[in-house]
Formats: sequence, structure tokens, C-alpha cells
Amino acid sequence: MNDVRVIAYFAGDPTRTYQLAQWLEVLEILHDVHPVALVLRDPASAAVIEPRTHLRVLTAATFPELTELYADLDAKVVLYCNNSVLNFESLVDSRRLHVHINHGESDKQSMASNNAKAYDRVFVAGGAAVERYLTGLLDFDAHRLVRIGRPQLDLPRTPLLGPSSRRTVLYAPTWEGDAEYNDYTSVDTLGPTIVRAILEVPDVRLVYKPHPKVTTSLTPAIADAHREIVGIVDAAARLDPDAGHTVVLSGDILAVMPGCDAMVTDVSSVGLDWLYLHTDKPILLTDRHGDADALLQEVPISRCADVIDETNVATLTSLVADRLDHDEHHLARVAMRHHYFDDLHVGDSTTRFLSAVTEVVDLRDRLVAGGVADSEIA
Repeated sequence: MNDVRVIAYFAGDPTRTYQLAQWLEVLEILHDVHPVALVLRDPASAAVIEPRTHLRVLTAATFPELTELYADLDAKVVLYCNNSVLNFESLVDSRRLHVHINHGESDKQSMASNNAKAYDRVFVAGGAAVERYLTGLLDFDAHRLVRIGRPQLDLPRTPLLGPSSRRTVLYAPTWEGDAEYNDYTSVDTLGPTIVRAILEVPDVRLVYKPHPKVTTSLTPAIADAHREIVGIVDAAARLDPDAGHTVVLSGDILAVMPGCDAMVTDVSSVGLDWLYLHTDKPILLTDRHGDADALLQEVPISRCADVIDETNVATLTSLVADRLDHDEHHLARVAMRHHYFDDLHVGDSTTRFLSAVTEVVDLRDRLVAGGVADSEIA
């Protein structure tokens, strides 16, 4: 296995494989430049990922298995798409450089974690992410940050939605997170109300595409609200079969977006992907915490969107109808796209990503050739 130069490491369970899955096509492009192997810690996750890629998938369930596998690989760089606790078992290897690439760009608090200090480099989307790290963390080395954009957004997608004579509104909520501080979902607080309000908009097709973890949530309030939403949409579809109202529980949300005219979503990467790819279309953002001042400060995209919370959700039907006819925030979204993604156009992020990985590979070779002590490789 001496041909492997880059390891993409993943220690999540099957419900989190979406984090790695969104990188697979990009890693396959990288493979043509620097041979890539995927190293997964959970055999069940490996079984989910393996059919989806032609990259080599290796499994190391235990720490001894991991150290033995790494000894057999001649990899120079390890990429991490999340902050699993088990990442630290990989970070023990001091003869490789370790790069955090995350699994999206969003304003969630988890996006600027102290865990970033464990990595030699942290790849981020653009200026907003840099600001997030430097203002959110104490004594963080800005030189570790590398701006690469969002390579996933360069990839062509086959649209999942068929054409419709109606205007299509996408409701795409996120999941509840691992802790209260990182909970941005609207599913349990506003979800059914949002769906009913959109269905009242004249001449609209509703598409419900929740985060994958909403569909498997064990949180009773989330599970109950999700079932209620699905029931509302299914009932509306039966009542008006020509409308095309639908629930999409699998597949890539980036492939759903092209058929939509507006989106209601939560604080998550979905809203920023929409901002990048569909800057010319309205976005409405939920605020489950009802703190407008904090949202404006911590979530810049809220400054170019209509914000929905418990105080104004009753007006959502008229607001959506108005935004479909009068998009008042278009110019603000253009400026905000620059804030999050610099001046990147489709294709530029992949070029940046490949160049950034090459730079880290070359740096690792220079450090090793120069005889630098393991503890100095950082």
C-alpha cells in the first residue's frame, strides 16, 4: 500500500456517514493527483461508504489495528471531515500532517471549535470562516487556516425534482445537534406551522427535505414533528395530486435545489450552499432561539434573509408569496456571498483544494527530509 499519499479518515457511525459522503467525489478528483485511501473505524460505516466510491476503503476498528495500518501506508497527509473523539487516535501519528476539512460551511458554534488547534492545517471556505475562528477562539494560530471555498459546489448534479409549472418552495431544516448550544433546528418548534403556511401560498409546490439525521432522530419532539410534517405533506399531495408536493428523505440536497424558487431553512450549511449556488433566489432563515440581535451578529447570512421565529411565523404565507414576487434582498445576498466565499466561481474551489493539499504534501516531505523532530511538525 505504498502508493497511498493521502488518507481520508472517518471515525463516525453510519448515521454520520453523510459527512464523508459529501467529500467522496472531490476525493476521487484528488486521487488523480495524490492517491487517496479512506480509513474508517466503524465496519458498519465502511459498508455504507464502500459501494459509493471507487477509492480504497480500509477499516481499523481498534487502535492497534489503526497503528498497524498506518505503519503499512506511506501516506503523507491525513484529512478529517469531523471532530470525532477518535480523531485523536489518528493524530497520535506524528510523521504525517493532519488537515481538518470539515463537512460544510455554516455559522453553527461547532464550526469554530477548539478542536481545530489539534490539526496542522484547517481548510475553510472563506473570509467569514476565518473571522469565525479568530473571534471565537482564544490564542488560535491564524496561519493554520487555508481558504479553499466549497469544492462540493463545483460538481454537476442531476436534478432530483421534475419540472413544475408552479413555483417551488423548499423547506430544508437541520437536525438538533449534539447539545443545546448547537441546536438550530426548526423541526420541533416551527416545522409543522412552516409547512402549513407554505402550502397556503397560491400556486406553490412544497418540497420537504430534512437533514438526514432528522429522519433517524431519537429525540421524541423531533421524531414526532417530523412524522407530523410528512403526514401534512402527504395529505396535501393526495388532496391536490397535480401540485407535486413531495417529501425527499434521501439523495443530495444540492440536487434538489436547482428545481426550487425559494428556500426556508435553519442555521446550517444548507443556507450557505444556497447562497453560493442560487444567489438570485430568496432565502428565509429560522431562529429557534428568538434572539434577533445574536442572530445578526453571529449569523451574517441573516442580514440578507427574512428571519422567521415564533413571533412572526403566522405571517409566513404572505411573506413567502411576497418574496416570490418581490425579491428585496438580492443585492444583499450578492455581497454576502462574497463575505462567505470570497470571489470564487464554480470550479475555483476544486483548484484551490487540490493546490492546498499539494502544498501540505510538499511541506511534509520537506520537514521529514530536513530531519525535523516529530514534535516540531505542526
